[in-house]
Amino acid sequence: MKLILLTDVKSLGKKGEIVEVKEGYARNLLVKKQAVEANNKNLNDLKLQNKNKEKVAEENLEAAKELAAKIADMSVTCKIKAGEGGRTFGSVSTKEIAEAAKKQLNLELDKKKMVLDEPIRTLGVTEVTMKLHPQVNAVLRVKVVEE
Repeated sequence: MKLILLTDVKSLGKKGEIVEVKEGYARNLLVKKQAVEANNKNLNDLKLQNKNKEKVAEENLEAAKELAAKIADMSVTCKIKAGEGGRTFGSVSTKEIAEAAKKQLNLELDKKKMVLDEPIRTLGVTEVTMKLHPQVNAVLRVKVVEE
């Protein structure tokens, strides 16, 4: 009997896959609401859902590319206390960069998407990579100045 899985089933398949199982096992799965029978109506519904997912994924990719192009032309300025010789007290983290971008550029940037090996502890311009989408990365220039 062919079934369309509604959820991930261990050792059988992932959500949305069409699998062939014995009837007794199928009845047990149907009772648990983990699968539906693979008839014409359900197969068409599955195709429509897959097309919708592809369309949404494509729209997200386009939005990420637009944001990456917008970010490439911009820079953010962060202030930090510094002592003699340009020695800084503290550091600039992704949280502070996100807050500065919101204030200066009116952009909502997710601090979790910023890739920073360690907080910025030097004055000057630093390039911060942002992972906007699995296929799209952007570079934001962060200028750290003395307060």
